[in-house]
Amino acid sequence: MKKKHQNCTKKRCNPCYMKIIMTIGSPKERRGKALLFVKFLLAMLPIIWLVAALSGLKMAGHKACLIALLFTMALAVGYWKLNAACTATAALEGVLNALWPICLVIIAALFTYNLTLQTGAMEKIKQMLAGVSRDKRVLALIIGWGFGNFMEGMAGFGTAVAIPASMLAGIGLDPMRAVLACLVVNSTPTAFGSVGVPTVTLASVTGLDPVPLAGSVVVIQFILTFLSPFLMVCICGKGVRALKGMLAVTFTAAASFTVPWFFTAQFIGPELPDIIGSICSMAGIIAAVKVFCKHPDAEYEITITENPDHGPDRARAGITTAEGVKAWSSFILIFVLLILTSNLCPPIHNAIAGIKSSVVVYAGQAGNVLSFSWVNTPGVMIFIAAVIGGLIQKATVGDMLRVLAETLKKYWKTVLTICSVMAVAKIMSYSGMISDIARFLVAAAGPLYPLIAPLIGAIGAFVTGSGTSTCVLFGGLQSETAAALGFNGSWMAAANVMGAGIGKMVCPQGIAIGAGAINAVGSESKILSGVLKYFLLYVVLAGIICYIGALMGF
Repeated sequence: MKKKHQNCTKKRCNPCYMKIIMTIGSPKERRGKALLFVKFLLAMLPIIWLVAALSGLKMAGHKACLIALLFTMALAVGYWKLNAACTATAALEGVLNALWPICLVIIAALFTYNLTLQTGAMEKIKQMLAGVSRDKRVLALIIGWGFGNFMEGMAGFGTAVAIPASMLAGIGLDPMRAVLACLVVNSTPTAFGSVGVPTVTLASVTGLDPVPLAGSVVVIQFILTFLSPFLMVCICGKGVRALKGMLAVTFTAAASFTVPWFFTAQFIGPELPDIIGSICSMAGIIAAVKVFCKHPDAEYEITITENPDHGPDRARAGITTAEGVKAWSSFILIFVLLILTSNLCPPIHNAIAGIKSSVVVYAGQAGNVLSFSWVNTPGVMIFIAAVIGGLIQKATVGDMLRVLAETLKKYWKTVLTICSVMAVAKIMSYSGMISDIARFLVAAAGPLYPLIAPLIGAIGAFVTGSGTSTCVLFGGLQSETAAALGFNGSWMAAANVMGAGIGKMVCPQGIAIGAGAINAVGSESKILSGVLKYFLLYVVLAGIICYIGALMGF
């Protein structure tokens, strides 16, 4: 008591007593805090189970997620008093949302890749890439960083992991490291993925202007984004020593993306930063290789199989332009179709945007309207591109049907995992479990709230697997909390979408996509264990950046 009020020795000094009461709270307030803490712990149980099952018990992803779904349903009904009909329809909404468009995109992307293997186009792509460099680290930057960010900017929904990871594994990189690297670097372009949808959605939820909000996003994410390609080289090259001889190229990869990405967001808005930045980055990497990395390190050199149809002399001589266009046709068509059907091309976009069905699945109040775009969705465009590309590459209809059937058979566990995770996310959202997690974290942090603002976004993405869904769930919470604590609402909203990207690094949905991309379904626990340290690094750095920025008045 003496420490509370100078040298006070009274047993009941009013100033000291009031200070204690203000610190601890009334009995009613203490009960409220205790109840909030209990709700937080119970709501976290499905998340804790998934982390423990995947990283500790090494359980297959589809099994762990199915158990998590049953666990979540029991909590929603038993503690949060969500009736059985609402719980079941919330789960159904999650499954339908998972199948269309998320699983559609993933199967389409994997079908595209598998078809290029079937036609032999991937072998020619490997030879063409070797014309730029035979160094695995360089190819990781071109495909995983440059092309991966482009796919995120154009399509999102897992394509930035599925396609680059499968390509990197196909050209000779260690498959597990390829997936880890793609998951890590995909954490930073999420905010402007799918032609800016997450940030546009965040602006709508918070009532903020999209362009200034996009400016806050690039400021808060600049350091982590610049750091990402360096981590990619270290992951693919098995350590920091992989940066030896690669610093100039890696710096170019980082700068040629982040600088145009930064200014595009600041002055144009959230739709184009990833697309413009990735195109500039791929061009910058190729130019830098010609200057700084002409001869690959033997330790990191890939081996290209010579084409038996043309012999070793032809393999060394290279591939003609026509052959190159034919080999890349599926990926070129993906780019063209996604551009033509995006809001960057209003006439076509508006003409097909209305071809959709909308339905409310949830049986309770305030159910979300679930929309199914039957044409204007990335998965459909990727399928169309794959089929046309396959025909150009001389694949028969029978070949394509066989590859599609094999793809579906091989990746059904991935589909089951994603459906289970999305069902968990919907139940947690409708029951109030996610809100209770966020409320506790806000109450516990107080003035230090900016330190955990990105963590809240990461938790949302871990559960939902979606940057857009995380913005819907927590965007309003972040901006309202910022206003209550005297912080900049735009800065805290940007912290939410930054955290959403980081959370995608470890979400079961993303990990299942990665495992499927390298034909390693069942290895989800290994992938999670490998990526967890990078997730923790990014969460800590993001919290520090957010806190310092909040103190500086950003």
